[in-house]
Amino acid sequence: MGIKLPGFIQRFWIWFRKPSHFAIGSILTVGIVVGVVFWGGFNTAMEMTNQEDFCISCHEMENNVYQEYVGTIHYNNRSGVRATCPDCHVPKEWVPKMVRKIQASKELYAKAFGIVDTPKKFEEHRFEMASREWERMKANDSQECRNCHNFEYMDLTTQKPVASKIHNEAEDAGKTCIDCHKGIAHQLPKGHKIEKAI
Repeated sequence: MGIKLPGFIQRFWIWFRKPSHFAIGSILTVGIVVGVVFWGGFNTAMEMTNQEDFCISCHEMENNVYQEYVGTIHYNNRSGVRATCPDCHVPKEWVPKMVRKIQASKELYAKAFGIVDTPKKFEEHRFEMASREWERMKANDSQECRNCHNFEYMDLTTQKPVASKIHNEAEDAGKTCIDCHKGIAHQLPKGHKIEKAI
């Protein structure tokens, strides 16, 4: 004895099992077009969030770390090559980029709930935020730095003697950029001693 289904479920089941009058090719074509449009829209949205204007659209970033960055060589230098916020804080590879975007939801939470909405609150959380970023960069071998800087292509003979010596030792010791270059684009957290690795 079969189970009696309610009318709308039974009608849906009959419709679902009945062969469609649409050709499978049409269904596939529509599916591909919808997929391409969705994928293109998704990637466009991701790239829009990888712009410096987006990064500094909240006053917490614009009034704090952005002002520090403007005074560094990564912002203004003799060669005109400039590293923007996403160059240093968002990986270029797709999967690590998506992971970083998910991690950034914690930063949105901090903004939404006013955890870092004043300079005083921002300073209170600076060491925690900086430490998290330093750990991320250490784990990926300072990949964002290495997109522009690479031991393999450094001409150590044109560097100042102390820099040349330290870079040579760092390469031999398997160090990564962030081991020594904390505070290169932003102020170090106040009240915390950050020791250089070399």
